[in-house]
Amino acid sequence: MSGIRPSAIRELLRLGDDPDLISFGGGYPDPALFPMNELSEIFHELLTTANARTLQYTESRGLPELRARIADRLTRGGTTCGADDVLVIQGGQQGLDLTAKLVLNAGDTVVTENPTFLGALIAFAPYEPRYAPVRIDEDGMDMDHLEETLARHPGARLLYTVPDFQNPTGVTLSLDRRRRLIELANRHELLVLEDTPYRDLRYEGTHIPTLKSLDTEGRVVHVGSFSKILAPGVRLGWAVAAPDVLEKLGLLKLAADTQSSTLNMAATATYLGQYDIDSHIADACAVYRHKRDLALKTLDEVMPPEVRFTRPDGGLFTWLTFPDTFDTADFMRQTLLPHAKVAYVPGTTFFPTQQEPNHARLSFSGIADERLVDGLHRMGDLVRRELAH
Repeated sequence: MSGIRPSAIRELLRLGDDPDLISFGGGYPDPALFPMNELSEIFHELLTTANARTLQYTESRGLPELRARIADRLTRGGTTCGADDVLVIQGGQQGLDLTAKLVLNAGDTVVTENPTFLGALIAFAPYEPRYAPVRIDEDGMDMDHLEETLARHPGARLLYTVPDFQNPTGVTLSLDRRRRLIELANRHELLVLEDTPYRDLRYEGTHIPTLKSLDTEGRVVHVGSFSKILAPGVRLGWAVAAPDVLEKLGLLKLAADTQSSTLNMAATATYLGQYDIDSHIADACAVYRHKRDLALKTLDEVMPPEVRFTRPDGGLFTWLTFPDTFDTADFMRQTLLPHAKVAYVPGTTFFPTQQEPNHARLSFSGIADERLVDGLHRMGDLVRRELAH
């Protein structure tokens, strides 16, 4: 526990009771997009005497109907698998924990993007790994740097990546780099953990094949989630892996919590059977595309030229980079919160080894348009004033 630190995002949630606070911190979906009427009808039907089994224990791997529907959806998206290749988990986060528990001993090396998802670092921390970060650019992880990094860290156990609209930067790994990543993983006998919570939230361009669909030696553990495409409160996701890996993940799942909620799995399977989730996702993408465009347009207007930010093709985040001497954590704590009541996630927490204080993650997904624009204007005014001094 000595190596585990509080999450910066969790700390921000403590400010959530202030109605005047405009927070760009949490990567929350817009609650107005939750299919409330459909889920209400489904739960009402399931919570009847005739469906008492939905409150009973079930298979630790997950309800067969739900696993089949997940497998069908993934296969239609190009990642061919069957129900027996799917493990239902408590959101994508549990997939990170179980995979780390499976392969990591204290001192083992984990290769990550730099920066990387804060939640992954929290999941990996109890297993006491070392990190080998790899730089990223607008096309995702730099494969030349990855090759150099693997040469410097022989025996690395795990490579973790968010290839689609990465958290925190929003960048996407190109197809050529995905193919080369698989080649390097095969050469170095490396397990790859592919985390895809934002994959369906593409606002422009064409979908790029998953790493799992390019996997030639069963090295990829593909993790996905219903949190951003249905509702995070159902706490459901999936893991797809080679049979021997999936069996061991299933045993660890059994030890951790026996199973995911039978009721929530039944409701999700029913929703997938009765409604068109792709149409629901398309509606959500239209909303998020508008929010992204509004956020980027406003940032163009209010931020000085010294501040750069990513322009993601999808997902929920943009990544701000300030001049090297700018400390975003100090600025938020001393200036932005007290004088503008605006918050973001300081970037230092996303770096696994050498922290860089001049970045911030900004989420545009869960904020009403007026507050989004107002918050960015408040922030831009104070940033300009700070940089002028």
